[in-house]
Amino acid sequence: MLPRILNFGRSVLTGGFNNGGKPLSSAITNQVPGQPVEPTVPTAIQARNATSDATTGSSSTMSNDTATFANGCFWGTEDIFRKYYGEGKGLLDAKVGYIGGKDSSKNPSYEEVCTGRTGHAEATQLEFDPKKVSYAELVEFFYRSHDPTQKDRQGPDRGTQYRSAIFPHSAEQEEVAKRVTEEVQQKHFTPKQQKIVTQIEQRPVSAFFVAEDYHQKYLENNPSGYHCPTHRLWW
Repeated sequence: MLPRILNFGRSVLTGGFNNGGKPLSSAITNQVPGQPVEPTVPTAIQARNATSDATTGSSSTMSNDTATFANGCFWGTEDIFRKYYGEGKGLLDAKVGYIGGKDSSKNPSYEEVCTGRTGHAEATQLEFDPKKVSYAELVEFFYRSHDPTQKDRQGPDRGTQYRSAIFPHSAEQEEVAKRVTEEVQQKHFTPKQQKIVTQIEQRPVSAFFVAEDYHQKYLENNPSGYHCPTHRLWW
């Protein structure tokens, strides 16, 4: 197995930091993985209620959907989504890979992406059941499980490959992502005088290249492996 290639901006980082070097939050949630994650912003709350109504209906014909997020080392992104939305809670599958590169026709290697020269971001692509979890809820969870005020980095990992970005797969997803972003900014970051720097990428979504096999379910297979310290729930 190849080692993780790290770009350390600090010798030691023990928590999430914004661009000013201050802790993202002084109150870290005690949410236990596997327990329901309650949405906190209007669009996600409304979507949760609509999802609950659809679940109780027997004639729902909603098909499975796809969501793609980038927020630092993809090992931690995949792992935290699996922990909170796996096992019947809406997440059907998750793959880590590379997206948003300069050459959308070339499947890059991990080593190439780590140079920062290909323009790709480490990302996680989710297949989910919208009858059990809404896209709006996943977008809020994306924000609450990393530090979106860090530009081109998460924790000690630095470079454009670690940027925070959302890749909408439809006009509806793009609109939802923008609304949830605004609501999360107002509720969770404006009071702390912090600014979300996450990019909502333009459609059509660029090619997603599935990463090498050893990256898939990395933390599940290597529980003591590297875990970016900002990949935790912040509210």
